[in-house]
Formats: sequence, C-alpha cells, structure tokens
Amino acid sequence: MTNVMAGVVLTGHGGPDMLEWRDDMAIPTPKPDEVLIEVAASSVNNTDINTRIGWYSQTVRGATDAVSETSDADASWSGTPLGLPRIQGADVCGRISRVGRDIDPNRIGERVLVRTMQNHDGAVWTMGSECDGGFAQFCVARAHDAIVVDSSWSDLELATLPCAYSTAEGMLQRASLKAERVLITGASGGVGAAAVQLAKMRGAHVTGVTTPSKANAVRELGADAILTRDETPPRGAFDVLVDLVAGPGFPDMLDGLADFGRYVCSGAIAGPIVELDVRKLYLRDLSFFGSTFQPDNIMPDLIGYVEAGRLRPAVTATFLLRDLKAAQAAFAAKTHVGKIAIDVAGGT
Repeated sequence: MTNVMAGVVLTGHGGPDMLEWRDDMAIPTPKPDEVLIEVAASSVNNTDINTRIGWYSQTVRGATDAVSETSDADASWSGTPLGLPRIQGADVCGRISRVGRDIDPNRIGERVLVRTMQNHDGAVWTMGSECDGGFAQFCVARAHDAIVVDSSWSDLELATLPCAYSTAEGMLQRASLKAERVLITGASGGVGAAAVQLAKMRGAHVTGVTTPSKANAVRELGADAILTRDETPPRGAFDVLVDLVAGPGFPDMLDGLADFGRYVCSGAIAGPIVELDVRKLYLRDLSFFGSTFQPDNIMPDLIGYVEAGRLRPAVTATFLLRDLKAAQAAFAAKTHVGKIAIDVAGGT
C-alpha cells in the first residue's frame, strides 16, 4: 500500500467549485479504537450538498436550492465551524484494510458499512461533516461504527443504505409506525424512497407525495397511493406524517393528520421556516418528533432487513468519484427516483 490516496476535498462553503480532486492526500492512520477502510462505494445525499452550500446555518431561511448567502460560523450539522478542508461522503461501503491497536486483527478483510450518524460522547457526528467521509479511497471509523454486512448486493447498492435508509428507519422507529396510514413527503428522493419501502415492510398503507412523472416509480417502491405536490391531503386521513420537505405546504400537510396523529421530520428541503397554528398541536393532541440522533440498533436493523431479503436496492444512476460534481448536478436536477451511487474503487 502506498502512503497517499486520491479523493475529492471540500475546500470551503459554496458552489461545486469548492470541490477539489486531489491524488496526494495522506492515507489516514487508525487510532487505537478505529479501523482503516478501503472505500469501494459511496452515494450522493442532500446532507453533502447542504453542508457544502452552508444550508445548515441559522442565517439561511429558504429552500435548499435557493441559498445565496450563508455564515461559515454555524454552517454544519453541529452548528460549529466545519473543519476545512474536509473529505465529504456520508455513505461508506468498503473493506477493512488495517486496524488500530485495540482492535482484533481478524477484522481485516471484513466488508462493512459505516454508521452515518455517530454518537461521540453525547454529540452527534456525521460522516463527511464532523469527520472525513467516503469521497476518497480510504477513511477511518471507530470499529464500533463499522458494521459487517453479508449480502449479495453490490458495493454500489449497499453504499446507498447508511445515510438515506438509516434516516428513514430512524424516523419510522421514532414515530413507532405500525400497520397504519402514513403520508411521506419527498417520496421520490433518497430518504423518501427508503421510507416508502420501510413503511410498506411494516404493513402500513403508504401515500407518497411526488410529481406525476415519478408516480409510477414511487408506486413500484411500494406506495399504495400518490398525492402530487399541488394536491392538498384529505383532512384527518393519516396516522403518521413523515416529512422531509416542510416549507409553504407545511400547514396543509399537518391538516392531513388525524387527531392523536404523529409528525416526524428529518428534512426541510422546501424551507425550514413554517407557519404553525399551535392550537392544532394541542387541541388535536398531535405529537411532534424531530429525528437526527440514531440509537445504535438502527444500522444493524437495516443490515438485517437486507440480509433477510426484505429490502431491494434503488440505484437509479452511477458516477465515478472523479465525476462527483456531475453526480451532484444530476441529483440537484431531481429527475431521478431513488439513489445516485458513487463508484470510488473504479473512479480514481
């Protein structure tokens, strides 16, 4: 093994020009409780783009596609300045190539997925934000967060799981979704498409919100019904609302909940500032859940679903790592349903 690796580095907050291809980066050395992973694949996620453009800053009030100015002081998941330069990539699928001093060397060679959301002494870290991620040939992770997977899925297919599917699974577990009526906004995106599959797996009656052109693809993922984005949900028709969009449509979506309904949110791509009539919250006994932190069981649960054949991959396109800018442009165009995979092993 050489001492250098190639990958894409984020040099600052802004447009795609902030992404720089480099082939002279030092391969990281695992700490005593870490493993070194040779990355095979990653994928494109909203969080990587949102971090790049600085959307998480409290100064940003609009949709994710309308950021013009931001503050570097709080433009990260944690609300603290991002350590730059940073190798992004919330998703990591690869194989352990070296272990830290305290880790069993028998782990070398294991095929693993890395937790995107990690608990560091009570603080939530995100791969590719608070630490370097999967947009390079190698990365390190705590051994606890590198979870073995035994599946016939390809590396590219598995790489779509850690961020999007764990976000969706975390939301559904937080809201305790059962065989109920659920409305999922942003149903054609990575997290939304995962939520459709995972909700249907639980026996729920799934209604997905998407555009007419994507309706059939969302139905193929398991949705029982479709609402287009300009349609108003029937009042009181849903037990659970899984929201990834927020924005101006928030009040109408909330009206779709039945009394004692549960609202769970892990995104706000249409805008984070919404109008809420608090009387609806308390007079109708609604429950609101934010969902970012994930208990340790989320990723093993997901891997168990895959290994048991209860999920199927939803890769819509694949790009080489060198072409990450083009992959993010394709993602931003929102013409796809499902996930855009990044070939790291073949793209350097």
